[in-house]
Amino acid sequence: MNLPNKLTIARVIAVPFFIAAYYLDWYLAAFVLFVAASFTDMLDGQIARKHGLVTNFGKIMDPLADKVLVYSALCLMIPYLVPAWMLIVILAREFTVAGMRTVAASEGMVIAAGMSGKVKTVLQMIAVCLLLLVPAFPLSSALWYLAQAFLWAALIMTVYSGVEYVWQNRQVFSLK
Repeated sequence: MNLPNKLTIARVIAVPFFIAAYYLDWYLAAFVLFVAASFTDMLDGQIARKHGLVTNFGKIMDPLADKVLVYSALCLMIPYLVPAWMLIVILAREFTVAGMRTVAASEGMVIAAGMSGKVKTVLQMIAVCLLLLVPAFPLSSALWYLAQAFLWAALIMTVYSGVEYVWQNRQVFSLK
């Protein structure tokens, strides 16, 4: 297994530790774990492209690892920091894309993440980072508003990237 794939696996392994820190109200520790895990997302992609280590495993597992990290965080924050309906919209996009990828894979096709999906992931990760700081600094209304602005930006980009993904890969709906 190459280094980028190991970083992807490390991101998934970090999730239970992140969740434990959050549940123990160690918000700064949860923040540090989330930031470190998020950093592996950027790092694994850069290393894979730079050194020609792009694999089908990485194309499939990297976006899944991102989802496990980000959506476990968002689930922890319901209902206090993230409205449940927002998570439902976000998850609907993810299940649609995952379903399309599964159908494509059954026909031997691998559909890599597009740029709008990557931007969506970055916005979601920034939103989660900011949201993780809100309970650590409860008197900062500026932090709350900034976190909400990024959450809304992430939601908008999630819907946009979902529509774009479905449109660009609509041939998947006609696969047998």
